[in-house]
Amino acid sequence: MRKVWIFCGYLFWSVQSWAANGEVTQFQLDNGMQVLVKEDHRAPVVVHQVWYRTGSNFEVNGTTGIAHMLEHMMFKGTKHLKPGEFSKRVSQMGGRENAFTSTDYTAYFQIVGKQHLKEVMTLEADRMHNLVFNEAEFQKERKVVAEERRWRVEDKPSAKLYEQFMATAFVNSPLHHPTIGWMTDIQHYTLNDVRNWYLKWYQPNNATLVVVGDVDPDEVKDLAETTYGQYRPGPIVPPKPQTEIPQEGPRRIVLKEATEIPTVIFGVHVPSLPNAKTDEEKQEVYALSVLAAVLDGDDSARLTKNLIRKQQIALSAGAGFDETSRLPPLFLMEGSPAKGHTVKEVEQALWQQIEQLQKQPISQTELQRVLAQAEAQYVYQQDSAMGQAMLLGSLVSVGLPADTLDHWVEHLRKVTPEQIQAVAKKYFSREQATTAILLPNGQKARPQSSELPMGGGLR
Repeated sequence: MRKVWIFCGYLFWSVQSWAANGEVTQFQLDNGMQVLVKEDHRAPVVVHQVWYRTGSNFEVNGTTGIAHMLEHMMFKGTKHLKPGEFSKRVSQMGGRENAFTSTDYTAYFQIVGKQHLKEVMTLEADRMHNLVFNEAEFQKERKVVAEERRWRVEDKPSAKLYEQFMATAFVNSPLHHPTIGWMTDIQHYTLNDVRNWYLKWYQPNNATLVVVGDVDPDEVKDLAETTYGQYRPGPIVPPKPQTEIPQEGPRRIVLKEATEIPTVIFGVHVPSLPNAKTDEEKQEVYALSVLAAVLDGDDSARLTKNLIRKQQIALSAGAGFDETSRLPPLFLMEGSPAKGHTVKEVEQALWQQIEQLQKQPISQTELQRVLAQAEAQYVYQQDSAMGQAMLLGSLVSVGLPADTLDHWVEHLRKVTPEQIQAVAKKYFSREQATTAILLPNGQKARPQSSELPMGGGLR
């Protein structure tokens, strides 16, 4: 399933494993920039990330994808660096670096030996404030982004289906638009569009610095103050609310493309933690998260066990939602039929799994298995400094506390079978669902390229 972050399938964590890796030190620079530092002394390596609290959900019609376009331009030089020199410098350190754009944030990261931390902080701080907007570089990079869209969406039937599905499920929420932007918007960007986005959002008081690795928090603070701390805060005006209108009936689309594998996706609107207003709504998010794991947490989950192995009706099946989306997301169900079966059969089988949860609470045995598996998965997935940094940055960037992880399993373990049944009844209805079906059009499927440009990451 498509999520902002996919580490262990869903956002499950072990309190014990997280705490064992060290405490998180938090502070704020005088200019408003947030800083999070987490010590991990297992190797002389450091992960350095800067997260800007802006992404495709902040965009407006006509410039969709502009957050991603700026991400590309961030590699095209500053007042002190030539185009491409940033990446060359990091490579000379023996490090790795890239960036990605999401619905809720845009992030830039480097993984280097700890002795290079000061240098990468200096480089990243430079392009926060001193980016150069060159028309020739912009024209070239806009073509790169257009080609990336072709690679990611227009040549991939499943991606095109998902894009049109989201545009049908969301009418006036920014989630209507793809993160990479619509092609007509990409083709009509101007250099001023990119410059204005940079000036509007790339301010220290709209950014979070995350450093994880073999570091001392006091040293990181000193470095942050001398690099990022030299810039003044800028005016940050939050986007106007774009609340999705209630869905008052089923929506359905069919897409015919050059594919060999039919697919069905359907989704219903659900809450997430950043927009849950009460403790009751937050507990519903945790209940939905456990419900997702019951359906698609591992190979023993219901979709795999029932639809793929037992009934052998589906070639693949999945379920899930983004618990930490800044805006209310969709809970998605998707599947592709096995040979001899149809998407109609798969769609019906997926709904039958939901209806079983509505009719009968899951057993305590199944609930405990799901929770134990979730904790075990997190133990393995938290083995990298990069993974720890990504989790911290993504949570803080949508307005959640950095210690959300510390209490996650605690909240999950409060979920009862009756609460799972209740959210299944409350949010899952065929009358409020959006469904998208991909069918073969008889043409031969197009071969896929494996090339991806620098600065082209999407989440």
